[in-house]
Amino acid sequence: MHASTVQRRLAAILAADVVGYSRLMGADEVGTLAALKAHRRELVDPAIAAHRGRIVKTTGDGMLVEFQSVVDAVGCAVAVQRGMVSRNGGIPDDSRIVFRVGINVGDVIIDGDDIFGDGVNIAARLEALCEPGGVCISRAANEQIRGKLSLAFADLGEQVVKNIAQAVGVFGLGSADIEALPEPEPPTPAAAPTTPKPEAPTRFEQDIRFCMTSDGVQLAYALIGSGPVLVKASHWMTHLEYDFDSPVFGPLYRELARDFTLIRYDVRSNGLSDREVEDVSFEGYIRDLETVVDAAGLERFALLGFSQGCAVSIAYAVRHPERVSHLVFCGGYPLGMIKRARTPAEKEQIEAMLTLVRLGWGQENSAFRQLFTSRFIPGATKEQADWFNEFQRASTSPEEAVRGMRATGNMDVSDLLTQVTTPTLVMHARHDVQVPFESGRRLAAGIPGARFVPLEGGNHIILNDEPAFTRFLAEIRGFLAK
Repeated sequence: MHASTVQRRLAAILAADVVGYSRLMGADEVGTLAALKAHRRELVDPAIAAHRGRIVKTTGDGMLVEFQSVVDAVGCAVAVQRGMVSRNGGIPDDSRIVFRVGINVGDVIIDGDDIFGDGVNIAARLEALCEPGGVCISRAANEQIRGKLSLAFADLGEQVVKNIAQAVGVFGLGSADIEALPEPEPPTPAAAPTTPKPEAPTRFEQDIRFCMTSDGVQLAYALIGSGPVLVKASHWMTHLEYDFDSPVFGPLYRELARDFTLIRYDVRSNGLSDREVEDVSFEGYIRDLETVVDAAGLERFALLGFSQGCAVSIAYAVRHPERVSHLVFCGGYPLGMIKRARTPAEKEQIEAMLTLVRLGWGQENSAFRQLFTSRFIPGATKEQADWFNEFQRASTSPEEAVRGMRATGNMDVSDLLTQVTTPTLVMHARHDVQVPFESGRRLAAGIPGARFVPLEGGNHIILNDEPAFTRFLAEIRGFLAK
């Protein structure tokens, strides 16, 4: 017998039950059970499937469902409640089956197929507070759907609920509000059979373009997805073609492209951009970002930074505060590794690493590059590790890799942190091997009003098969919706 694998992650949870279930069963047990089964089979289960939900458990009249996003959970709840209005038409009030629904987003504990924790408990309490035929959601859930769904939830204030230490902000959508929503427009029927149009793949096709910096460096940048613009500040080791289809970076880029127009670029000396350039420096990296956003014709946008991309984003936001709406950082630092080194041993270790890169980076034997793989993604699968080993060599040359490491290692934006006026979210893996957790904490502490979110795990690059991946996506979607 194998022990259950217990994990913790952020999830959108829907709890639902039937109003007056005991009374209905007492009046007509057989008829109530038959009607409830029909509602679930013909309405509830298809709505859950259409909104990418997973039924965790059911009771006689209740149901607990996990969704990939709050938008999916709320969309499912509204669809079910709308459907029940028509299904209850003509049925006497005292015989109608009416649902009440509670939705929360929060940390849950995963044990096998079951889920526990405050994230679940709050959803259940919200369900109990809900009016018949309505939907109640938590404040955290309401923040994540703002601007994404045209639904006006009423602020019901802070509510003290059973077995929850802190009061919960509650937002409600009444049955009358749901019934008054306009009918969804039916799809326009085709005049004649035609070749089906590709759906998901079309939104995941990169549009790769080129631009030129003021110092004559040709840069490659790519656009993908739709929605509000999110620019990813580039970092050391990128390749627009290779990393997009990879098991390491690809899943994250595709998820972001579901909600945003994602713009990525290869920094100078990397990927499809010019390799052997004269200026490889922090100022050069800032110039690259300035060039790309100007070439893309952007006026105002959110900036996403990973690793040294965080420092570049900070410098840009301080110079151009009117153009940056939000800053989102992960795995960042105010001081590069060379600047962070204090002892002779630390400085000697860095020089040894640079020598290793210069001599071993381009060799067929990947043992040299495995050192970096084990630091960037120690929790990688064999497929992910093998890909990252080869990706390093494809992204840049040994000489340019060393130049890039020295440039990023000497970054120092400590004096700029207090000048940041843009709303900022900082995330960092607790056991990051490449960049210490303390660096991320200091980054957040130095930026006025910044929110800091610790992520569980030890990977510097977030992988899609770890709990931090779900938490990262939920946090960024909620933050950028504000």
